[in-house]
Amino acid sequence: MSQSTLVVAQASTTEVPAPAPAQGGAAPATTEGTGAEGGHGGFPPMDAHSFPSQIFWLVIFFALLYLLMSKVALPRMETVLKNRHKAIESDLSKASALKRETEAAIQHYEKSLADARANAQGIATETRAKVAAEIETERSALEKTLSAKLAEADSRISATKAKAMQDVNEVAAETAAEIVSALTGATVSKEQAAKAIAGLKG
Repeated sequence: MSQSTLVVAQASTTEVPAPAPAQGGAAPATTEGTGAEGGHGGFPPMDAHSFPSQIFWLVIFFALLYLLMSKVALPRMETVLKNRHKAIESDLSKASALKRETEAAIQHYEKSLADARANAQGIATETRAKVAAEIETERSALEKTLSAKLAEADSRISATKAKAMQDVNEVAAETAAEIVSALTGATVSKEQAAKAIAGLKG
């Protein structure tokens, strides 16, 4: 780097010898214009001389970009979009199936609940009828038992009453015979006193 700088500096410091004056007194031709004629100057992309090459390479790169997009990028994007569309449709179909299953489950639950209520009402009605029949049967049996017991009690009461009346008549006859014997001194039998009392009752 330093050697090249030194060489450039030396070249700039050396004096270029002036060309010999031409015959006839004409001024020497300068080489300043040659440098200007050799270059075109200005911003290269805006240079009209480079337009054909720029258009050529633009067409080449555009064609390559088109091929790259149409053969690589766009098919991949299309594949991704198709897969995403299929996934969305699959999710929607699954959601619809789940919705239908949920609605069917709700309907089945409501039907089961209604059936359970109907069965409960039927069981309650049947139970009430069964209990009422059992109560009626027990009531009838109890009434029969009570009627039998009442009849037996009536018969016992009648028998006891008859026996009591017979005992009362015997006691009355004995008492009457003793009273007559005590008052009159005559002996009266028990049978005679009973006949007398019976005649008084009749």
